[in-house]
This record gives sequence, structure tokens and C-alpha cells, in this order.
Amino acid sequence: MYFGSDNQTGASSQVLGMLAEANNEYTHGYGDDRWTDQAIEALKALFECDLEAYFVVTGTAANSLALSCMVQPWEAILCHDSAHIILDESTAPELFTGGARMLSVSNGQGKITPQQLKNYFQTIGTDYPHNVRAKALSIAQASESGLVYTPAEITALSRVAKGNGLSVHMDGARFANAVASQKVTPAELSWKAGVDVLCLGATKCGALCAEAVIFFNKELAKTFTHRRKRGGHLLSKGRVFGAQMVGWLQDDHWLELAQHANTQAAKLAKAFDNIDGLQLVWPVESNELFVVMPKGLANHLRDAGAEFYDWYVDTLPPNVTLKDDQQFVRLVTSFATEDSHRQQFCESIRSYFIT
Repeated sequence: MYFGSDNQTGASSQVLGMLAEANNEYTHGYGDDRWTDQAIEALKALFECDLEAYFVVTGTAANSLALSCMVQPWEAILCHDSAHIILDESTAPELFTGGARMLSVSNGQGKITPQQLKNYFQTIGTDYPHNVRAKALSIAQASESGLVYTPAEITALSRVAKGNGLSVHMDGARFANAVASQKVTPAELSWKAGVDVLCLGATKCGALCAEAVIFFNKELAKTFTHRRKRGGHLLSKGRVFGAQMVGWLQDDHWLELAQHANTQAAKLAKAFDNIDGLQLVWPVESNELFVVMPKGLANHLRDAGAEFYDWYVDTLPPNVTLKDDQQFVRLVTSFATEDSHRQQFCESIRSYFIT
């Protein structure tokens, strides 16, 4: 019953197979190899455009390096108040950007809205250089509440951002889940909607450690190779990234993995509908569930072997009040979640309420 994180799973057999094949070859280092070339060409085909793509080990490195190409140290990045870059990446974005500030523009909703952006620009001081100037908008797809942005929503946000001189960054750690959820193309959820830079995560969805920083606006990529090297993220055996990406993207394997995770989350949510005492905080649109449950139930489930995380209480929406005897938790499904895991979890919940 592993629902702690999609990082807790291993890699898919197809990805490992490609990695094993690449391991048996002699290639040039630092990404000068056929695997990296194939991966980049596969990304161009997937997104239906010319682009520049670079690979790094972690999502934190991907986001931080990407943002460092988009803002100056004296500028600001606008994001959701529960964005990964502002809550869970320590001060890595500040380090790589040289000190750029991150500012929240949301107020307890699961996604940033165009009106929230407009409100920011209508109220922020513009006495430069005394006031900070925002230069980038960062949105997460799927969001940290498990919600997905539609192409229309991204387009609306991009118009407001670019109308005020900002470029648009997308944290796509769960981009695959968002695409699978909406049955739209990757292009429609990215550059066609105004995204300039996408950090495409494969690690949470079947890879071992592979994140792609994709520049649709290639002007922003001019200094990336230097920043990646300076930051210690240029891997000498670069084929490790390329092989994983080739295996992940081949024959829509990435979508198959994401769809499985989404389906397991949807089935879990449906089962919760029939159990009194559980409250889903947000609609389940990807592979994450945010649930308010009795503290006794949370302890009971953990005693039964279930893994999941207590979640940040301050990220609850304004209409949800947590009582003293309740716990706010996050459950995450993955490509490796089995029906038996889900069924055992639900049975443990029922046994708690019966006894």
C-alpha cells in the first residue's frame, strides 16, 4: 500500500531495457552521443516544433536552472503559494538565479487564475529600482493540488503574463499525468498555449532520474549550457539521460504509464465516495488525492502498512476547516500501483469504521 509518492517507485522495464542497452556501448561523454540525439529528436516530434532540450538529474535542478535563464537576480518570479519551487526546493531557485525573489499570487485556490495575476499587476508598486519587477510566471502542471490546467487556462494566464512583460515557465514534474488526464496534445498544453520553457519530468512516471528542460523560446536558452556546467549538472555519461528518455517516449510508453497512475487515483477516489468520514479536498484530476480523515484512521492505516504523507495544513482551501481530531493527508498513485494495493487500502479503511 504505497501511496507516499510517485518517487518511491522504480523505473519501468522498457526504460531499464534502454538503459541496459546504452550501458553496453562506448560513447562520447557529456551528451555527445546517439541516445541524447535520439531523445531530443523524439521531443521535437512529440511537441511538433523545433526546440532546444537539455537533461538534468532532478526536478529542482531543472526548475532552478530554467528560471535562472528567465530572470535577473534583482527580478521576481510569480507562482502559486503552494508551488514546489517556493515550498519544497529549499533556496535552490534563489541560488541558481542569483537571488531572484519568488512571490505568491494565489489565495488558497488550487490553481492560479488570470484575475489573480491581474490583481497583482494592479496593486504592485512600480517605483523601480526600489520595487521588484516580476519577469517570469511559473505554473505547475499538474498543480500541487493535483489539478490540471486546460489549454484555455494556460493561454489566458500567458496572455496576462506576456502583456506585462513576463515569460512563462511550466513545472512539468507531472506533465504526463496532465496530458493523459485531458486527452490533449503536449503541444496544446505547452508552447501553443504560450509556455516558453517546460521542465518535463520523467522521474515520477517511470524513469530513474531524467528531467528535460525544454526551451520553446530558444532565445532564453543562450546561457543554459554554461549555467548547467557551473551548477554541476552536466553529466559526463550523458547517455544515461538520453536512453531513459528514448525508452520513456517510445510508442507512447510515457502516456501509458501516466494513464495507469491516473486510473488508479480515480478508482481510489470513487471508492472514497462510498465511505463516510473521508473528505476529498480537491477534485481528482491526475494521480494525487488530498484527503481529510480522522486521525485515528490515519494511524490505523499506517499500522496496517500503508504509506502516505501528512500534508501542509496551510494549503487547505478557505472552505475546508480541519478539526482537532482530523488529519490532512496526500495520497499519490503511480505507474506501479496495483489493484491489490488500492483494494487492500480501502478494505483497511472499512475495517476501521466497522470496528
